[in-house]
Amino acid sequence: MKITCVYFFIFLPFISLAQKNEDKLIDQNFKSTLLLHQELVRLPNLPENKELMLKNINWVANQFNELGFTTTSLESTSLPILLAEQIYNPDFKTVLFYFHIDGQPVNPDAWDQDDPFIPVLKQQSNGTFQPLDWSALNGTIDDEWRIFARAAADDKAPIIMMISALQILKQKKVNPKFNIKVIFDPEEEYGSNALLSTLDTYKIRYASDYFIVMDGPAHDSNKPTLTFGCRGITTCSITTFGSKLPQHSGHFGNYAPNPVFGLAKLLSSMKDEHGSVLIKDYYKGVEIDAEATAMLKSVPFDSTDFNNKLGIFTAEKVGGNYQESLQYPSLNVRQIGTSWTGENLKTVIPEYATANIDVRLVPEIDGETQLQRIKNHLEKEGYYVIDRDPTDEERKTYPKIVKFITSRSVNAFRTDPNFDFGKQLRKQLAKNFGYEPVVIRMMGGTVPIVPLIEKLNVPTIIVPMVNMDNNQHSPNENIRIGNIRQGIKICLSILDMKL
Repeated sequence: MKITCVYFFIFLPFISLAQKNEDKLIDQNFKSTLLLHQELVRLPNLPENKELMLKNINWVANQFNELGFTTTSLESTSLPILLAEQIYNPDFKTVLFYFHIDGQPVNPDAWDQDDPFIPVLKQQSNGTFQPLDWSALNGTIDDEWRIFARAAADDKAPIIMMISALQILKQKKVNPKFNIKVIFDPEEEYGSNALLSTLDTYKIRYASDYFIVMDGPAHDSNKPTLTFGCRGITTCSITTFGSKLPQHSGHFGNYAPNPVFGLAKLLSSMKDEHGSVLIKDYYKGVEIDAEATAMLKSVPFDSTDFNNKLGIFTAEKVGGNYQESLQYPSLNVRQIGTSWTGENLKTVIPEYATANIDVRLVPEIDGETQLQRIKNHLEKEGYYVIDRDPTDEERKTYPKIVKFITSRSVNAFRTDPNFDFGKQLRKQLAKNFGYEPVVIRMMGGTVPIVPLIEKLNVPTIIVPMVNMDNNQHSPNENIRIGNIRQGIKICLSILDMKL
């Protein structure tokens, strides 16, 4: 133990010196990095406007060409996929990186600025963010300032972080010790259909030894975060029926059945009061061993603060904590509606009631299996289950009818956090930052590129770098300046790995 400690303290000054040199280079380039980010974000990136999306793609391609990469536009069913490649040594291993270029739709009226695609620099004052002139970048740049605009965080900030890191390596005349491929997805926010349409054609072009997905928010502590999986998703709808047409609630109340009550009873049969799903075998195959439990508990979490932010009295009892709850499949009713959808209320008994459901999947359970379990439960509750509206003959024959419509599934994935590349990446970040990164076994959300992960069949890690409170997909999306600075350092740490 004494020898280890002496070695550590002798080695520490060299680590600190390397960190300071790296931080200095980031600082020297930081103003130009933020202006580069501003330039990219000013390009609207909604896929329905093909011309503007091509401008985004060409802008990114030009940046990577200047860094010595070869860029190719790969044909898809819609927008092209941009692939950037740099072979430093044919004998090196290859790491594939993933970013997406597109952004979510905007409602300009809901934003606190005139144009969601014109970045606004802001600082917090008296609990609100106030605009700053961009000339403020000429002075000391505060990590707590933020840039507000659509796609400022998701996912243009990570693209800029990687470009800045590569620029610093070029400035130092240092090459990574592995070959690099980068995929830029033009339709991630819309299901990644363009990218998924290319998997068979360009599987060899995408081939790599490891895959890093640079998307999503870091842990809310803003510490470097490594995520080793994500839940999948499938959806379905359940519709119960009353009479063939809406009926006057005065003339037919107490006579014509109201399908809302049948639907409510059916939904109530699916979950207990603590949130656990009652459908047979719903959690079958999910096991969390002692090692996984320790990893889940290691993620910083304050349940009181978390619940207060959510505005809930207590959490559901699926899992012992937030991270553990994400290891189980969920059952969520996302919307309930009846046959009347107008603005004003009507005194009618609706002819049908529909619950739209989403199911988050885990690696142990695929979408098809889980949807079948839901269907089995409907039948167990005495319902005649069909995938269309009932006929008159069926209405006369079956006392309880439900229409069950299912969707395509995106399955979950999870990589072993203790495989060699994962351990090396954790060690690299710990060395460069001076503390262990937050390791998340599996995040709750879903990335639509899981079919790509499955096709590549290589170890995959998500490296999220933007601030958790970035208003992703919502009005006033923003990126914290400190997260850009830290993200560049994370990219440099990865690029410094010897595989």
